[in-house]
Amino acid sequence: MADRIYPASMEEAIPDPKRVKEVRRELESKGVKYLLINWIDLLGQPKTKPTPLSELEEWCEGRGPQFAVHSVSMVPERGPADPDQIPIPDLDSLVICPWDGSCAWMFADLYLEGEPYDVCPRLALKRQVQMAADAGYRFMAGLEPEFIVMKYDEFGQPVKAFDTDPHPSTGGVRPARQAWGYDTEASIDSLPYVREIIDILLELDWDLHDTVAEGAYSQFELDFGYTDLVASADRLTLLRMILKEIAKKHGMFVTFMPKPTQGDWRNGAHINFSAQDVEKPGVNLFGERGGPWKDVVWNAVAGIMKHGEALTAMTCPTVNSYTGFIGTARGFEGGVLTWAPTHVSYGMNNRSAMLRMPQNRKAIENRACDMTMNFYFGLTMTAACALEGMEQKLEPLGPPTNETLYDVPEKKWKKYGIRPLPKTLKHAIEAFDKDPLAKRILGATMHDCYSRYKHDEWDRFHEYITEWEVQEYLRFF
Repeated sequence: MADRIYPASMEEAIPDPKRVKEVRRELESKGVKYLLINWIDLLGQPKTKPTPLSELEEWCEGRGPQFAVHSVSMVPERGPADPDQIPIPDLDSLVICPWDGSCAWMFADLYLEGEPYDVCPRLALKRQVQMAADAGYRFMAGLEPEFIVMKYDEFGQPVKAFDTDPHPSTGGVRPARQAWGYDTEASIDSLPYVREIIDILLELDWDLHDTVAEGAYSQFELDFGYTDLVASADRLTLLRMILKEIAKKHGMFVTFMPKPTQGDWRNGAHINFSAQDVEKPGVNLFGERGGPWKDVVWNAVAGIMKHGEALTAMTCPTVNSYTGFIGTARGFEGGVLTWAPTHVSYGMNNRSAMLRMPQNRKAIENRACDMTMNFYFGLTMTAACALEGMEQKLEPLGPPTNETLYDVPEKKWKKYGIRPLPKTLKHAIEAFDKDPLAKRILGATMHDCYSRYKHDEWDRFHEYITEWEVQEYLRFF
């Protein structure tokens, strides 16, 4: 039996009082005065009640602030007469806020009447990590977050922050442009903002490798190292906040919307996933860099592909997410090919497949992911799919697809054992509704809440009259 990762009760989750006092003394010595202790809602957003540092012991004993989570977090099975939820801080997640050294930031898990709250995404991930550990596995993940930096122009319209060409609203000439990706001049122009982010990530010791000017104008990607699943979800949730707060200092804002305009490349968040033996930490079970892939990786690939549509409902959770699963795009900046995944498939270094087996690392890269995901849900489902494939020794239905999937005719799909990614959020969430693994790992209540919210999101969109419809039909008919 592995060490306990998932606290089965609030009593078990309460940290050692001695450690709490040590943490408080350390924070006081560093000038921290305030606490931002966050629980995670159904959409992956952090929620908090700022308190003075003197309340740390109260928080950690379960006697601190309590929350009517159900009033803000899309959980209709509870109402105003129900008990509040109690957050218990996870001291392992503690950092001093990079944008304000007077504040400490932590994540918390939610409990209801002494038991794990059944609509707590962070606890769902911890429970799945515990199941993997009990089976002998420690799963690791590194994500590739992409985002677009914007600002408001003199007319109050949102425009790309790093873009010196005239905006159409000014009547100026806007020439056809090449892709922004890797451009040195663009990278230099963005350094006043980007260098602050680099310095913060170095201070946090997140193993930052590089920052990238990505394909869309004013779009960036950050690449940093692997860690365990809970820490990875915590990091990406905090990173979204860091990127926003530093952008505000520069009179800008950040969007994680997958595809803000027709010409944009997707804001992805590819999950790079690998496995270790709990008894041999640091040894990648999928293979050594430069060596062959181990057989177990194909079991994990098969498990992920088996549940590909339901997983995509969690890693690509918005209506807008599905505008990017196409091979070519009209009006695309810097070319025609999107380099986006289009099928539930796997391929050797194939960026048009959902699952890419990279040539420079032994990890499964899921490319059907974006920055709007609840990272706790995305990693929970990824781990559950991979674990099922590894334990049941599943095999992919066909060989790797090593040709551009945009050109593969439907008659070849059966040969490769592939199928298209969901076309819309509605298609994805219907697959999520039917998937028994998704129901099991989230539990009936959280699965139902997520499904209800996403069906409502689709229905609200479906009722909306878009600008495209007005342009296409208003005067034609």
